[in-house]
Parts: sequence; structure tokens; C-alpha cells
Amino acid sequence: MRSTILRAALACASSLSAPALAADSAPGDYLPGDILVVGQRDGYASEDGSTGTKTPTPLIDVPQTVAVITEDQLDDQAITQLSDALRYVPGVTLDTGEGHRDQIFIRGQATTADFYLDGLRDDAQYYRSLYNVSRIEVLKGANALIFGRGGGGGVVNRVSKVADPASQFVGFDASADTFGAFALATDLNQPIGPEAAARINATYEEFDNARDFSEGRLIGVSPTVSAALGENTRLSAFYTYNDDRRVTDRGNPSLNGEPLYGYDRTFFGDPDFNLATNAIHIARLRLDHDFSDSLSFNLTGQFADYALFYANVVPSSGTTATTARLGGYTSGTDRQNRIVQGNLVWQGETGPAAHTLLVGFEAGRQDTDARRTDIDFGGGATTVTVDLARRLAVPSAMAGPLVRSSTSQLDFVSGYVQDQIDLGMVQLIGGVRYDEFALDSVNLMSNLPLSRTDRKWSPRLGVVIKPQESLSLYASYATSFLPQSGDQFTVLDTTTASLKPEKFENLELGAKYAVTPDLFATAALFRVDRSNTRAADPLNPGFTVLTGSSRVEGFEASLVGRLLPDWQASLGYTYLDGEIRSATTSAPAGRRLQQLPRHQASAWTRYDVTDRLGFGLGAVYQAKQFASISNAVVLPDWVRVDAAAFLDLSDRFALQLNVENLFDANYYPSAHGDNNIQPGEPFSVRLGVKVKL
Repeated sequence: MRSTILRAALACASSLSAPALAADSAPGDYLPGDILVVGQRDGYASEDGSTGTKTPTPLIDVPQTVAVITEDQLDDQAITQLSDALRYVPGVTLDTGEGHRDQIFIRGQATTADFYLDGLRDDAQYYRSLYNVSRIEVLKGANALIFGRGGGGGVVNRVSKVADPASQFVGFDASADTFGAFALATDLNQPIGPEAAARINATYEEFDNARDFSEGRLIGVSPTVSAALGENTRLSAFYTYNDDRRVTDRGNPSLNGEPLYGYDRTFFGDPDFNLATNAIHIARLRLDHDFSDSLSFNLTGQFADYALFYANVVPSSGTTATTARLGGYTSGTDRQNRIVQGNLVWQGETGPAAHTLLVGFEAGRQDTDARRTDIDFGGGATTVTVDLARRLAVPSAMAGPLVRSSTSQLDFVSGYVQDQIDLGMVQLIGGVRYDEFALDSVNLMSNLPLSRTDRKWSPRLGVVIKPQESLSLYASYATSFLPQSGDQFTVLDTTTASLKPEKFENLELGAKYAVTPDLFATAALFRVDRSNTRAADPLNPGFTVLTGSSRVEGFEASLVGRLLPDWQASLGYTYLDGEIRSATTSAPAGRRLQQLPRHQASAWTRYDVTDRLGFGLGAVYQAKQFASISNAVVLPDWVRVDAAAFLDLSDRFALQLNVENLFDANYYPSAHGDNNIQPGEPFSVRLGVKVKL
């Protein structure tokens, strides 16, 4: 009994959205009996679907597409940043995020805020490191019942590493690449009693790449403690501190409807001015308690403090064959998030039906102070034109006058109920969430206070048919919403304060098949409808109405896990088709959505020749796409091939070699509008050393 409770508590701590034992222990979460050696591997496949339901549900029974990147795959690809990991997830495309943050498109829906840490919102604008992460989950399709506002195309959840009372270990990783970038990391776990442990993950990373003046560094420390408070109760505490400082790089401008070629290493900025800094503190406390074998409860509180700043000289419209036009600005944000979430889960039977009933709540406050200045190139000039060259002669820039300043307070409270009904071959899932969402903001430039309150019901319905235990066929419908103030909620104006939220509806038909216990296949057809989008009122020029809409339809398939005992793979493909259906303020009807490639495919595989020697090979393909909703600039299609070699010198020492862009392809994977286009990395090699003591 005690062992079962311990495993349940550890699984809960590894995924804070799951209130009870997950179907499968998370990769990187060490349980009693594990032998910690360099060669130990959990694989690329995962069975844990608890984040998608907040209940102990196998992934095969979740009526939703979920892509999981395990710690083993992250290690094999030598990935330390979230954006790099998401390149291998079809259906996800990257925005350059103004050179200072993670920003992505999921099924054609852009987001800067739909990021979660252990099931709790982590929505500030910054780059997320993975040194303290055991896996990444990309849950696709709108689903406000589980996640609340936003998430129109899906969300990204990072699952933290947890402390293990049954193991003592020390791990060290070091790596460096051909551009001079390097990373040092450590992972220490220490039991502090029969049912308590402490663990600390830490990293120091320096950034560099092929672009001129690219540099930066990250300091990260993340301790965690887990302890049993009796046989049925466990308390877990987490803290993360990240300090990130790097040059902001917005990429290259466009020319004649394409990226500006021939200047992939040129920095279109001022190396003495372009800078992004952030200091992140996230503290979390979670209590898990089992009232009985059928009734469990968890309560989590989180406080997060974000201090963010970035300064940018950026390429803008007006580039010619011989000159480039530059502009710029500075921006700063201070934010504090306070979130409390509680979940009660009952598992029982009523007649022939088995139930997993979830009743939960979430409440919180978000306080944000934001400011922005223009740029000054001298004499009050906010733009400058310079001659194109390998290195641009950019006049010294400084911060100009303040052009935007605001303070906002967001209060929210939510309640939700969900029932998963098992009738044997047929499983039903249904539920609803109620959100009350109150935003008060003050435009400090005009001293204009405005507020809005949204009250929304968000349903979720699904049916799963299981002809056999290893096969599920499902259909689902779910909705989400986003207030017109956008996903960062910094300031309202007279228009955004009065309009109803945008609505997202997700329809999905899919199949999941456990080919073997270690090999998982999925396929899905989906449709995402977005409505209540702002549009110009044709009858009242200058006024706005909510008649705009868009639709994205597509197909997705994946195969992840062990093809053979020594051969692992993660394969995926997505077809996406999306357009504006009714004119919006950004585009007319019929225009294709931005950064929505029609085809995406990825493949990563590792084959172990012996117990000590293995090789990896991967490729990513992305069809052409438009850089923005203007459809005026095309990012060409591209293929990138990666490779790796792994050598375990002993049970405690290992070497790893990773090659990125093996054939030195010239490509442009992401953009932020028509004139901030990021060139892909050229051929590079990274050598790593791993030590476990």
C-alpha cells in the first residue's frame, strides 16, 4: 500500500494537473528500484494522458491529439531551449517573437501566452529553458475546460523533474558547439528521510550562433522537495530562478516578396543597444491527499514574478537592393501571477458504468506594469536608412520618449466539472467550465481607466470507442475563448473594453493505437473555427464589429516509440489548410493564414548498435508559408537534416556528438511579420559529456 501511494504522489508531483496516479511514470521521474546509470533510458513513448483530463487517464483514452517529447528525446537531440524542441512537432510553427520570447502557432493560431508549467499558467513573454524539465506535452485543439482562456489551437505544458526519496544520484552534463556556445548543467537528488527527498537542477549556458554579434547567457537554479505527511498525504515544494541576458535579433528584412538573400549572417541592429533581459522567479506548493482508494484531492498554490526588458533596432519596410531601413523601440514589463488550483477526483461505479469524476476550481490575480519607448538615432530620428553590407554602419541608438505606459489588474475565478464514463467498449467524456474574468487597466499616458468583465461557459464532449484495449477511436468537441484585449492583458482601449471575446471551436476525429507497449501511433482529422474576430463596420466607417472569422482544417499522424528493441523513433506529419472566411481588420476573406505551411513532416530516430554505441538521424520538412497575413512575403519550403552519435564509455561516463543541419541547407524557418525573418542555423557540431555519480 505504501509503495502504491508513493508512486502516486510522485506521479502527481511530476504533472501538477494530475491529482492521482498517472497511467505511466513520467520519463525522468526516478522511482524505487531504478538503477541510475548513464545508459538508462525510458524511451520516446509515453502513456500518461493525465494533463489532458486532470485525472489518472492513459493517453490512449484522451479524445485529443497530444504530442509528447520525452527527456530521452530531448537529451538525444541535445536540446536545451523550448523553441528548439518544438521544431520537431508537426502542427507547430515558430514565430521569432520579436527576438526575446517564445511565440508559436499551433494549428494556425498564434500565441505568446499558452504556456504551462506542471499544468499551471506560465504566460509571460520570455524564452523557456529545459534544464529542469522531464518532458514536454503539446495538447492540440481548443480545450478551455482544462486550461481556461486562450489555447485556441492548443497549449504547451512542461513537466518538471521531481525529487525521489528512494534514490541518491549526482549528474553532470557539459557541451559546446562550433560557434562557441556551451552549456553546463547538474542534477542532484538526495533522500532526506524514508519518504522525503530534495533535488536541485542548475544550469549555466552561453549562447552564440552564426549571426554577427549574437551572444548571451542563462543562469538557472531549480530546487524541489517532496515529503510524505503520513501514509496518504504528500507535500511538494518547487522553486525556479532563471536569469537570462542576450542580444535581441529580429532577423532580416524582405525584398521583392522573399527574404533578403545573401545577408544571413548580417546583424540588422545595434549590438550596443539590442538587449533582452529577464529575471524569473516561480514558487509553487502542492498538497496531495487520498481520502480513500477511490477519492483523492490536490491543492496547488503558485506565485510567479517576471521582470522583463528588451531593446530593439529592427529592420522595417523600405529595403532596396542596396539599402535597408531600420527602426526600433524599447519595452519593459513587470508582472506578478498568483494562482490557486484545487481538484477532487472520485473513481467509482453506478450500475454498469464506471466513473472518473473531476470537480475543480482555479482562482488568481495577475498584476502587470508595461511601458514602451520610441527609439532615437540622433536629433529625434526614429528611423534610419543604411547601406547594405556584410556589417551595417548603424548610427548609435538610444531610448526615445515614452509612448506607452500602463498598469493592469486581472482577477479570475473558475469552476469546472467533468465526468469520464466507462461503459466497456464505449467511453464518454463530458464537462463544462465557468470562468469569470475581470480586467481593469489604466493607460498612464492619457490617465484613462477602463475595465471589462467576461463570464463564459466552456463545454467539452467526447466519445471513445475501444474495439480492443490497444486501439481507440474517438470524436470530440471543445471550445475556448479569448477576450479582445489579447493574450497578454496589458491595457484596454475603448474598443477592446466593450466587445465580446473571440471564440474557438475544435472538432476532432481520431484514432490511437498501441502497436506494442512501447510504440504508439495516432491519426486525427480536425477543424478549428475562430469567430467574433474584429472587423471594420461597413455601415459605420471607423467603428468595429465582431463579424470576422477563420477556419483551419487538417490531418495529423504520428508514430513514436520503439520500432525494435534497439531502435527508437519519433515520426510525425501534418497537413494544414486555413483561411480568413469573413473579413477581419487584418485581412479580407479568402486570404491564407500566416505561417501556416500546407505540409510539415519530422523524423528523429536512434539506433543502438551495441549497449555502448548508438547513432541518431533526423529531418524536418516545412512547406512554403506566408510570413504574415498580408500574404506579400513567402518563406520558401525547406528540409534540414540532423545527426548524432552516442558512446557510453562506462556506466557513469558518456560522450555525445550532435550535428545540426548536416547538409548546410539555407532556409528561413520563422518570421515576425514581413520584415523580421530569421535565417536558419548553418552546419554546426556540438560535443557533449555526461557523468553520473
